Amino acid sequence: MNKDQAKGTLKNMAGKVQEEAGKLVGNKTQEAKGIHKQVSGTAQKTVGDAKELVKDARAHAKDVASR
Repeated sequence: MNKDQAKGTLKNMAGKVQEEAGKLVGNKTQEAKGIHKQVSGTAQKTVGDAKELVKDARAHAKDVASR
């Protein structure tokens, strides 16, 4: 797991908490901020996932080339 994956996951979780807190107190602004944070976190995690795929593919290609 790289930094983007970890930060994205944490941001997504924080957004869910913020959204639910907004719902609990009836604050639509906090709900919206929570949803925005979830989207941002999901995007950041996706970037991290892509980085991991590239890293794994490069390692695999290097391994195959060394045979």
